Amino acid sequence: MASAEDIQVKELDKRASGQAFEVILGAPAPDGKGEFPLSPPKKKDVSLEEIQRKLDAAEERRKNHEAEVLKHLAEKRELEKEVLQKATENHNFSKMAEEKLQLKMEANKENRTALMAAMNGKFKEKDKKLEEVRKNKETKDPSEGTSED
Repeated sequence: MASAEDIQVKELDKRASGQAFEVILGAPAPDGKGEFPLSPPKKKDVSLEEIQRKLDAAEERRKNHEAEVLKHLAEKRELEKEVLQKATENHNFSKMAEEKLQLKMEANKENRTALMAAMNGKFKEKDKKLEEVRKNKETKDPSEGTSED
């Protein structure tokens, strides 16, 4: 740390917006070498066993990570299979529902056609009876008219 004697402060400019200063530090002390070593601290010697232990731990971490990734991929594949299966089921259900609806519509059409044919038959029968009644009435009317005279 620099002491107060090593620091000089010069006022450069004084304005309404603020002030500017220049700070001048003194020369470093000759015993400053002790504070900042030039060479990095020496590492302790690492044994072969420690290196092997670290390699084994790294291998174990890699295997765990790989297993985790494979697990996630398997889960994704399973989800994709489920989605495809549901889509297929929905498609099949839609197809079956459409076929059922088609069959119902055809049955309704046939029933309606049969009903209309039956009604037309009844109307034709009624028309025949009405026609017979008219003919009978026409043939009876002139004879009734003569018998009343």
